[in-house]
Amino acid sequence: MDYEIMMNGNVKIGTYAPDFEANTTMGRISLNQYKGKWVVLFSHPGDFTPVCTTEIIALSKANPYFERLNTSLVGLSVDSNASHLAWIYDIYLKTGIKVPFPIIADRNGQIARKYGMISNDVSTTETVRNVFIIDDKGIVRLILVYPMNVGRSIPEILRALTALQVADANNASMPANWVPCEPVILPSPQTFAELQARNAQIEKDRNGMAWYLSFKEPKDCKVIQNTENRQLKANNCAEI
Repeated sequence: MDYEIMMNGNVKIGTYAPDFEANTTMGRISLNQYKGKWVVLFSHPGDFTPVCTTEIIALSKANPYFERLNTSLVGLSVDSNASHLAWIYDIYLKTGIKVPFPIIADRNGQIARKYGMISNDVSTTETVRNVFIIDDKGIVRLILVYPMNVGRSIPEILRALTALQVADANNASMPANWVPCEPVILPSPQTFAELQARNAQIEKDRNGMAWYLSFKEPKDCKVIQNTENRQLKANNCAEI
């Protein structure tokens, strides 16, 4: 078996996220303690680095909006807990921002390897920028991987998280470039009778292109404000 595959686990969309226990900046945690909540588990290459610092600040500012979506942020790097604490304290001194989520000290890389966060062709010791969105049942629903020199788009992570939750709530799919509270795609008909009914509905409501592509308005969708005071809409979310 290839060494990197053996060492980097086999976490895929649709599988249960591997549980772990770890020391963090907020004490010892396990992934299982978050059951019933969604989790955004993300890795960063190193403390006291410029891109990572901008991400931690941006995620800290966005934390209230993740919380409105019943979601907890959990960070990880292979730095020590002492390093994490010194880094987030420095961020606090320079910006006044208190990091409101735990950052895992994965010194031996055990969790990073389990989740495939280390790309040996880039670095054998530092993680790249992974994002795992894990649902309230502990299932991995989305995986994003960014290189070390490109910071993540926090609005996109929020958009993708909202899309997953709205899709679940509406038994629907999301079109290209979907943003919260725009129409969602109806499931395709499974019988000829359903096909005919769908075409009749499209002709009446003008809500689609053909029987295999039609839309509906999502239910339970309210407006919130995002961290740049632009309009952001979320499912089952009171206005902030």
